[in-house]
Amino acid sequence: MMHKLNWKQCRAYVGAAALALGTTLSLMPAAPVMAQVRSLPDFTDLVETVGPSVVNIRTVEKVKPGAAGNADEQMLEFFRRFGIPVPPNMPRAPRPDRSQPDEDQPRGVGSGFILTSDGLVMTNAHVVEGADEVLVTLTDKREFKARIIGSDKRTDVAVVKIEATGLPAVKIGDISRLKVGEWVMAIGSPFGLENTVTAGIVSAKQRDTGDYLPFIQTDVAINPGNSGGPLINMRGEVVGINSQIYSRSGGFQGISFAIPIDEATRVADQLRSTGRVTRGKIGVQIDQVSKDVAESIGLGKPQGALVRGVEAGSPAEKGGVEAGDIITKFEGKTIDKAMDLPRMVGNVKPGTKATVTVFRRGSTRDLSVVIGEVEAEKPVRRSQAPEAKPPMAGPAQAMGLMVSELPDALKKELKLKGGVKVDASEGAAARAGLREGDVILAIANTEISNVKDFETALAKNEKGKAINVLFRRSEWTQYALIRPTR
Repeated sequence: MMHKLNWKQCRAYVGAAALALGTTLSLMPAAPVMAQVRSLPDFTDLVETVGPSVVNIRTVEKVKPGAAGNADEQMLEFFRRFGIPVPPNMPRAPRPDRSQPDEDQPRGVGSGFILTSDGLVMTNAHVVEGADEVLVTLTDKREFKARIIGSDKRTDVAVVKIEATGLPAVKIGDISRLKVGEWVMAIGSPFGLENTVTAGIVSAKQRDTGDYLPFIQTDVAINPGNSGGPLINMRGEVVGINSQIYSRSGGFQGISFAIPIDEATRVADQLRSTGRVTRGKIGVQIDQVSKDVAESIGLGKPQGALVRGVEAGSPAEKGGVEAGDIITKFEGKTIDKAMDLPRMVGNVKPGTKATVTVFRRGSTRDLSVVIGEVEAEKPVRRSQAPEAKPPMAGPAQAMGLMVSELPDALKKELKLKGGVKVDASEGAAARAGLREGDVILAIANTEISNVKDFETALAKNEKGKAINVLFRRSEWTQYALIRPTR
């Protein structure tokens, strides 16, 4: 049954509802019509502050008349730096005329920034490499001949000195505070256009490009001539040295790389004190640890550096590091990926005693090594395996393997305590990468001394289950995961 209301009752209900609604609205915060828009950064103050600390660097090379041709030097620097083949229509250098005196020929252009008020300038090593003369031009148009204090190709860092005082030095930033996504700015001389300012954001940190250092990746426009210039944060601090770009077309494609300033400063300090850079080494050949290998040996997640080989007489060998070890920590610092190890070791002064943590056959142990010094690589002597003995029969055949005893002479040559030699590999073993001549050292984290040990370890493996195998091939040791066909 519907209840009827008279006019007074209706007015009372509406008034009460309005009062209630008004009270509710008064207690609720007003919702914004649209999200607050953050304004884009203004770089003008940064340019005025840091700009005077950025320099243009030109290099001169003494050549015979006509030897350099009339090619555009900026383009040649571009081709040299980024590995692009020189176009066939560019003039080639004729045979030098030794009867005429050498001429000063412009060689390249780059950038740099003032480290100290008394004239120390940092740039890229490739900017000054091979130069007979280095000319540094300040923003006030003063030009100085610079002396190369030192350069390091491995990190692409160089320090030069000009005779001047009262110069505006840059502020060095803290890399640990740098965040992906924050705005950064570059100042340099792309294609010789001095004091060019470009800006963007940090795209990634610790970008591993296969070089010695992890780079800062940005989308700041970098071109030939920007090399050696500073990457600057919004606090006006230098956080990197612009060094490389990624390009398929030869032009800028939104990916550029800068050397982290903390690494560059560490190198520069050594160049200033001794003129060269010394790096530590322990003498191991390493590889990444795959997910399959990590799970099969009980390591858990794929991290650390897999030791594939140990140099004879090296600090690693003297400290007890063995091929097949997984180096998980260096001086207590976790090694996430293999390339972390040479960077950590390289930063340690040779002669220093350090602790290396290794994972070996299911357990972790700490080893003490005395850091050596990086030297020129020596050619590797490859061992020759003796003639194979008749293949064996037994459980190994189920994995596609035929093995035999390891001769004492080969044990001595390879400096092995034991193992078995692979005489044939097919099926699952071949798919896992094993081949004739390999020496199997361990199965399922169990060391193998002879064929009997091999068969025993293999027999314990659950039928059809994948099994990890540590094997030696020539000088290098690695893991394989054999997955038998079910």
